[in-house]
Amino acid sequence: MITATVTPPAGQVPLAVDLDGTLIRSDLMWESLVRLLREKPLTALAAPFWLLRGRAFLKQKLAAHVQVDVSSLPYHEEFLAWLRAQKQAGRKLILATASDVKMAEPVARHLGLFDEVLASDGKTNLRDNAKLAALTRKFGERGFDYAGNSAVDLAVWKGAREAIVVNASKGLAVRAAQQTKVGNTFTDDDSPIAAILRCLRPHQWLKNLIVFVPVLTAHKLGDRDAITHAAIAIAAFCLCACAVYLFNDLLDLDADRHHATKRTRPFASGALPLQFGLIAAPFFLICAVGIGCLLSAEFVAILLLYFVLAGGYSLRLKQIALLDVFVLAGLYTLRLIAGHVATRIVYSPWLLVFSMFVFLSLALLKRFLELQSLRQQNRHEAKGRGYTAADLELVTTLGLVSGYLAVLVMALYVNSEQVRSLYTHPLRLLLVCPLLLFWVSRVWFIAHRGQMPDDPVAFAVRDWVGYAVGAATFLVMWLATGH
Repeated sequence: MITATVTPPAGQVPLAVDLDGTLIRSDLMWESLVRLLREKPLTALAAPFWLLRGRAFLKQKLAAHVQVDVSSLPYHEEFLAWLRAQKQAGRKLILATASDVKMAEPVARHLGLFDEVLASDGKTNLRDNAKLAALTRKFGERGFDYAGNSAVDLAVWKGAREAIVVNASKGLAVRAAQQTKVGNTFTDDDSPIAAILRCLRPHQWLKNLIVFVPVLTAHKLGDRDAITHAAIAIAAFCLCACAVYLFNDLLDLDADRHHATKRTRPFASGALPLQFGLIAAPFFLICAVGIGCLLSAEFVAILLLYFVLAGGYSLRLKQIALLDVFVLAGLYTLRLIAGHVATRIVYSPWLLVFSMFVFLSLALLKRFLELQSLRQQNRHEAKGRGYTAADLELVTTLGLVSGYLAVLVMALYVNSEQVRSLYTHPLRLLLVCPLLLFWVSRVWFIAHRGQMPDDPVAFAVRDWVGYAVGAATFLVMWLATGH
């Protein structure tokens, strides 16, 4: 006797939905590990030993130590809208994930879409064949549809009635079609190369040209060794900065996801996997130290100090009002010190004091922009910062005063003994003062009007007036040398 298999209508077939990389553009295991590194760095040292007992045990331990803010996770909105439509049509939805059950259940409660949660439990890592076995026991062979995103899900699709392909390449959809019928597909059009470049922020590398300033102010443009050493130092700082940016974005996930514009950063938005940052950050740092070794041990020490300070800033110091801007100004000044060390040019106390006030003004400008945005959104406190919207006017005053003090230092430098050994007509340098006054006032004026982007460096790159002021300053310096 031949028994016909009756296939139920699609609306009656339960839909099992993967979580990591499918429902969200991230992975809860890596999300938890990053938070553990930030909140309990000493406890994070135990993670490799937890892994020795299996990925399911690792996930269980991570879930026990940290809690992920599920409301701010980078959900796949198009896919989520489709799931809501399926739920309204009466379809049974099951969240089937390899994440630990303590990670998955808060997501299910937050969305309110799923009738059931199948997840890892500390002993069984619910992925590929283990997930297929669990779904087949519950719904029978070909008795469910499954939405997934990676090659690991091919094993599950093999036993599913229909495959829903999410956040995956066209190649994976073709492979899924070899296992079962393919239904809806939700492609991911984000370019990983573009996401990586956004993460490394090449436009921010312009800051590292500060390393070259001692060569310029000491009139060493004809010294080939000084220029070569400065170029090597700039390359090392660019690589170190890449490590810092990756490290900062990993540790600042929650704050970025609550920010109006920073939520689009690659890690915060899920455009790049978090494990890329965990691998790439130490890689760039090692490369930076390797290049720095071509100069001197002292330069490498400054480079590492820069990384440690930047890391401390990302971990904690950015949350302390005023101390954060002094640390930012110090990071700029460290680049200047590194330029002196790399080129062996004698330190100029005037240059160091001048730079301290200029960089403090710029650091305060960055905070001003954040507070201005906070006030425009009618919010009182900035997440992950030590400021409130009421601090806006005070930050403005401190920023302007710092900028004007830098101009005062420049004016005093013109009358110093040191200037006479470098310039034939030092009084001509006084013309730099009104140029600086104009530039500082203009930058703050534009910021006050709300016409400056969140990143002042991005503004400086496109500001032709700033280039004109810089060119006029160099012309004045050239004329002061006696030409």
